[in-house]
Amino acid sequence: MNRLPIDILQKYWGYTRFRPLQEEIINSILEGNDTLGLLPTGGGKSITFQVPTMVSDGLAVVITPIISLMKDQVDGLIARGIKATYLHSGLTFAESRHVIDKCLYGHCKFLYISPERLKSDRFIDSLRLMKVSLIVVDEAHCISQWGYDFRPSFLQIAKIRDIFPSVPILALTASATPEVVEDIMKCLKFRDGKLFSKSFERNNLSYVVRKCEDKKSQLIKILQSVAGCGIVYVRSRKKAREIALELKNTGIPADFYHAGLSSEEKNDKQNKWIANQFRIMVATNAFGMGIDKPDVRIVIHADVPSCIEEYYQEAGRAGRDGNPSYVVLLCNNNDKSVLKKRISDAFPSREYIRLVYEYLGNFLDLALGDGENCTYEFNFNLFCKQNKFPVLPTFSALKLLSQAGYIEFIEEIETMSRVMITVDKEDLYNIDGDDEITDQVLRAILRTYTGLFADYVYIDEALISYRFHIKQEDIYQSLLRLNRKHILHYIPRRRTPYITYYSRRELPKYIQIPISVYEDRKRIVENRVNAMLNYTFAEKGCRENIILEYFGESPDMPCGRCDICRTEKSRRRSEENIDKLHDSIMYMLSKRPRTINEIVETLPYQKDVVMAHIRMLIGEGVIRLENLSLILN
Repeated sequence: MNRLPIDILQKYWGYTRFRPLQEEIINSILEGNDTLGLLPTGGGKSITFQVPTMVSDGLAVVITPIISLMKDQVDGLIARGIKATYLHSGLTFAESRHVIDKCLYGHCKFLYISPERLKSDRFIDSLRLMKVSLIVVDEAHCISQWGYDFRPSFLQIAKIRDIFPSVPILALTASATPEVVEDIMKCLKFRDGKLFSKSFERNNLSYVVRKCEDKKSQLIKILQSVAGCGIVYVRSRKKAREIALELKNTGIPADFYHAGLSSEEKNDKQNKWIANQFRIMVATNAFGMGIDKPDVRIVIHADVPSCIEEYYQEAGRAGRDGNPSYVVLLCNNNDKSVLKKRISDAFPSREYIRLVYEYLGNFLDLALGDGENCTYEFNFNLFCKQNKFPVLPTFSALKLLSQAGYIEFIEEIETMSRVMITVDKEDLYNIDGDDEITDQVLRAILRTYTGLFADYVYIDEALISYRFHIKQEDIYQSLLRLNRKHILHYIPRRRTPYITYYSRRELPKYIQIPISVYEDRKRIVENRVNAMLNYTFAEKGCRENIILEYFGESPDMPCGRCDICRTEKSRRRSEENIDKLHDSIMYMLSKRPRTINEIVETLPYQKDVVMAHIRMLIGEGVIRLENLSLILN
């Protein structure tokens, strides 16, 4: 170890100091400790493993379930001149082999993998030969049975501890209850692990709940009264489009974002929002991971989230610059039944789960006894349509089958087009093109991208089309021709979910969903929903304190900023004013009888407030009205 962490931070990231807890976590890792970092959204989790890896010799294996974030982080590291790569189910066998070879020969500092990769014996055998200096588990709450997003594939991570018993593990998450924290350390076989936890308190955020029947009108009213950019979270893609259009029609610059958009559309919308080309992003929960826009002034939830963990993470995208910001939740009584229905949708009957398992095998044309350790592309929407299955219970059935260990359902993975030139540079220039457009496409790629002779490089056909005025269809056909001639290897972009069978296909009657997966998980989900409802419909206490107590903290006093605290402040001020009004009336009447008009015109209070208090004093017999004057009894 010949470089200091602060030197690495400044050289590659340009920062002169660490954020709170980052340096403590880094030092713990460099001392060889298993470490759990509990850092709220925007706390700079990635720095805590990227810096110590650059300080140390060897490779960091980063396990994360979010493939889009995996790709973004690798791209970010490469842009800083750091060698990084990743493996996921969307790569071909040749690409995966190429990635593993780079890691084996020490040509990489960071290897990002999905947890499913650890089920591959071939990968585990390769991993044993790598010089690993750090194991990182991102979104670590997913390993806990008590976590709000439990994923059985995360349980495979314990294998790495057995392979590298002396290599430190860093587990990171933005939100975890004390029960989940304990379970994470247990599942990852921590050796006297260190816990670094930042308080969940965000003293620049004001949590507000607005009860309203017409959410769209309330949403527009709020956005018209609060300046600055913001995010509006909704539960469906259709709703994201509709609300964005309605906001634009009322003069509020807005756009929408959801998982169904192409990579180009996502990047374009995200970049325009970050650059303040429009003010409000209306989005599903697909938006926000890895986005560090500090000046978000308001986050509004038009639909009630399923749990406090999800709500807190999305709320945390407001006010990262430390300036006052608002987190608003819109609700009405209908939301209670909506949240309860999410529980039934998340846990369809065991009979329905077996039915989905049976039809899945038929859909994939898989014979009984086949399929073990095989991965298949899977069109979820077509599967539901062909079999007339409702979407949400079917999605949940596949997830429960995953948690029971029969399959792994990997949601949509979008991979950009990739190219690697397979001939030598000298041979390339001696190739005679069979048409002018193909030559033009090849020249355009060589002018636009580097590293094509050594590795697969992501290309953007739309960008090439724009720069060189070539039709996208012509680019596609030209690359296919060059691929057939073995001049380059072209892997067109694709977007699809995957199903992996981890055991051979069985008859439905043999499919058993354990109590730990069904009843226990259902009870956990019910508790989370009830906690979210308690937060949403609370009328006493303090919103932020409800959140802090949920995460195991013991706040000393109310936040003073949420809607409940502000209502309580207003009530106390009103009571204080009434007390002063009462004392003033009693003082005036102690000197002599007064007419009602004399009291109203003398005291600095609204007439109706003074009259109401006078009527109350008369009713209680404290004063009386005699000959048009008020007199003390």
